[in-house]
Amino acid sequence: MTTSMPDSFGGPLMCDIQGTHLSGQERDWLTHPAVGGIILFARNVESPEQMWQLCDDIRQCRPNIVIGIDQEGGRVQRLREGVTSLPPMAGLGRYYLQSPDEALQLARDTGWLLAMEMAACGVDFSFAPVLDLDDARCPAIGNRAFSDDPQHVTVLGGAFIEGLEEAGMAGIGKHFPGHGGVTLDSHLVMPEDDRTLEMLESRDLIPFRALAKRLTGVMPAHVRFTRVDDQPAGFSRRWLEYLRHTIGFKGVIVSDDLSMEGAAMAGGPGEGVMAALDAGCDLTLLCNDPAAAALARKVLASHEMPSESRQRLARLYFSGERLTLETLMAIPRWQRTRERLRLIG
Repeated sequence: MTTSMPDSFGGPLMCDIQGTHLSGQERDWLTHPAVGGIILFARNVESPEQMWQLCDDIRQCRPNIVIGIDQEGGRVQRLREGVTSLPPMAGLGRYYLQSPDEALQLARDTGWLLAMEMAACGVDFSFAPVLDLDDARCPAIGNRAFSDDPQHVTVLGGAFIEGLEEAGMAGIGKHFPGHGGVTLDSHLVMPEDDRTLEMLESRDLIPFRALAKRLTGVMPAHVRFTRVDDQPAGFSRRWLEYLRHTIGFKGVIVSDDLSMEGAAMAGGPGEGVMAALDAGCDLTLLCNDPAAAALARKVLASHEMPSESRQRLARLYFSGERLTLETLMAIPRWQRTRERLRLIG
């Protein structure tokens, strides 16, 4: 069960499809030069077998596309049938307080298990891990975070990334520079955080700084840090240059969903994707709005992707061996990890 690595990446737009099968219209626009990725949602996936077939159909239309999914665990787990039910990552954080060494091994094994299961279902990567701090304030984060302690998030997130890498999957850290310190959900509104850069560096930025060289991708937050810049992080040249030059991140910067209310200040879909790219994003995510995605494709039709972005984006393809789920389930590590996850869930 293998898929070959494409020779080159597509365009700078990652969007979604509507159902469990490709429509004729979707097959047509998948060949558009602006399209570089597809993200799958719960409405797209019913079982591992169906998900694999859908991914295969997508690649038949566009061999050089990258396919992602949000499969963090807890409430953010798009495919639930036929794969491991992952607990919220806060469960690993609580376990770390009791048994640090065992928790780190389980975090590593969880990253490996997630990667192997998702690869067996056909995708290239999951948007994980969450590196935000759970300050018990933000409804968008909560128990998706490992902990409210930046050092605990760093070591658990690092172990999780090691497991992903062992399987051959990219680690995508989110939501830079930290979404946990606001009380509002950027899916619904534009949150504002009035802390200084120094305050953020002493807390929320610690995991991103420590793990920057180990992450393949980073997703900026749709949060405006008013004492640093008047633009949300994903549209802020200052923040993304800080990520590149001060922190030293060399990987892919992928915007959060530009259809979220937290991105509305950038304008329409065409303006939004261009603003994110101009700020320094390599890949723009635009979901749940087919008309907006069509307009974005039109705007990006003549966009020339920089060669360095293409090189970075090529690292998102799954590089390991895609075992079948049946083969995976016979491996003692998978069996052991699944049982331990039940105990902390």
